[in-house]
Amino acid sequence: METHAFQAETQKLLDLMIHSLYSNKEVFLRELISNASDALDRRRFEAVSNTDLQVEGELEIRLVANRVERTLTLSDNGIGMSREDLVEHLGTIARSGTLEFLETTDQSSDPTPDLIGQFGVGFYASFMVATEVEVISRRVGEDKATRWTSKGAGEYSLEDATRDDAGTTIRLSLKEIDGEEGVSDFCDEWVLRQIVKKYSDFVAYPISLTIVEEATAAADPEDGGEDGAIDVTPGVPTEREVEEPLNSMKAIWTRPESDVDKAEFDEFYKHVTHDFQDPMLRVSTSIEGTFEARALLYVPGKAPFDLYHRERLHNGVQLYVRRVFIMDECRELLPEWLRFVRGVVDSEDLSLNVSREMLQQDRQIQTIRKHLVKKVAESLKAMAKNEPEQYRAFWAEFGPVVKEGLLDFEEKRDRIFDLVLAPSSENETDLVSLADYVERMPEDQEAIYYIAGPKLDVLRRSPHLEAFKEQGIEVLFLTDPVDEVWVGQGSVAYKDKPWKSIGHGEVELGTDEDKEKAKVDLEKQEETYGDLLEALKAAIEDDVKEVRLSSRLKSSASCLVLEDGDLSPQLEAMLRQAGQEIPERKPILELNPNHVVVERLGKRFEDNPTDPQIGSSAKLLLGQAVLAEGGQLEDPAGFAELVNKLMTETL
Repeated sequence: METHAFQAETQKLLDLMIHSLYSNKEVFLRELISNASDALDRRRFEAVSNTDLQVEGELEIRLVANRVERTLTLSDNGIGMSREDLVEHLGTIARSGTLEFLETTDQSSDPTPDLIGQFGVGFYASFMVATEVEVISRRVGEDKATRWTSKGAGEYSLEDATRDDAGTTIRLSLKEIDGEEGVSDFCDEWVLRQIVKKYSDFVAYPISLTIVEEATAAADPEDGGEDGAIDVTPGVPTEREVEEPLNSMKAIWTRPESDVDKAEFDEFYKHVTHDFQDPMLRVSTSIEGTFEARALLYVPGKAPFDLYHRERLHNGVQLYVRRVFIMDECRELLPEWLRFVRGVVDSEDLSLNVSREMLQQDRQIQTIRKHLVKKVAESLKAMAKNEPEQYRAFWAEFGPVVKEGLLDFEEKRDRIFDLVLAPSSENETDLVSLADYVERMPEDQEAIYYIAGPKLDVLRRSPHLEAFKEQGIEVLFLTDPVDEVWVGQGSVAYKDKPWKSIGHGEVELGTDEDKEKAKVDLEKQEETYGDLLEALKAAIEDDVKEVRLSSRLKSSASCLVLEDGDLSPQLEAMLRQAGQEIPERKPILELNPNHVVVERLGKRFEDNPTDPQIGSSAKLLLGQAVLAEGGQLEDPAGFAELVNKLMTETL
């Protein structure tokens, strides 16, 4: 036996890897299975040119959990390691045989196997759970095997050993858990099943499991044996082989889409998301070029209950590297507005940090992200065109979340606008797309007109619509809270058409001649009602910035208008709820000069400018305008008193 010191910063570096490199202990098994998969890949790859390296039977990974001795053994019949390999690759921390193999292989001539471990440190994760690690390995083509042992104390020993065939066996003497809360028993069958299912379910080789435990079974005639006796002695260890492999090996995203039927795709979706319903949409895509990645993404049939609670949202896009699970929800791969998308992304050579649990923020991540966003958006747009009923169901579930993407200046907004549906003043029963809206716009219409508010039925009856209906101009209704935010960003446009709120600023509709005529008529009416407007403003000056005549009203007596750039009442309420300071602003009260109420009010003012009814009427017109847009009165009791007084005088 030979004893060697680790050729690295010895115990300090090893302690760092054991105690700080990984956030949870169970990943040690992922690392060992990944290394075994690499070894099997290398043997299969090299056997293409050297038939002497071919294995009898199938390439496989075997686990043996000995509950009596508290050991966990993992073995493979892969390429194996010689004595020199063990010194070079296990004796030197962060020296990766996989990486060296890739560097020395001519990757341009023959297909290169998928090799996971490129850092050479995953093996040392074993010391998180083991007091001693023993490795017995025999290189393909050699007769001798070598045993490598270490307790992780800065040194290891080597000695000759025997192994029936080529490959590697790793035996871990597991630490006692002593009932420590939150620490798994890695000899337990259920624990091992869960870990393999989570991290290594799609490794291409079968992973078998044997459980060694004390026999406690009683005699049973059905178990065979003379006179019903069984062939075990209680207390003596027995082996029990789990019949099926622990992993499914069904990484269906690696197969041609034409080879997988819908039922298989739907079953896989339920497997990775734990959703019992079929998905609404499937997106299969791949990236090829300087690096490779595949993705199989789904849109659920129903929005998850935690869709608007990102901190509790789970089962997003899972990240794999060469079919080995890395993380459950890789938020870097999709933007927030696509957080409802589920599925897997599998990269061939994604840059990870040394623990594989954090992504490096490099161009590969950004390239994959851009590709996925483009493909998901294209698939949704195709659904809107080819399956409009299905798309309306999608929009009902996820529309508000999609529109969150309009808040991001880095997103291609037209791509998101192509997905948007909205209620319209021209369609009482259905939603319209922005593309259809723009296509129907008159040639002289310069903007996309909209009105925003929380209730659709209130918006449909808004006084602001009257002039637009008269002119036959379509108006979109925006009812989601996020709408108030993105339309207020100022520079928003779709197909070079800016968005214009019909409740902000002044409205000029029709041809240039129509606009000029309306302007002249309004100026004449302002001369008639000028003093009345001043008197009305004086009565409610604490609540409004101005009282003026309107060209947008046709049947209603009054409405409230905001200046361009002012915050809407709904947005103000949202910001106050978030603890933001709101700049003081007052709306403008617009009156319809052709309405009978305004006309009679004008005559009453002409007869008696000091009539107290003038001030009461101003408050009534203001309250009426607030209620017409679904707002809340600051003094409901006072408004009711004015209404009762008016009813008393008129009835």
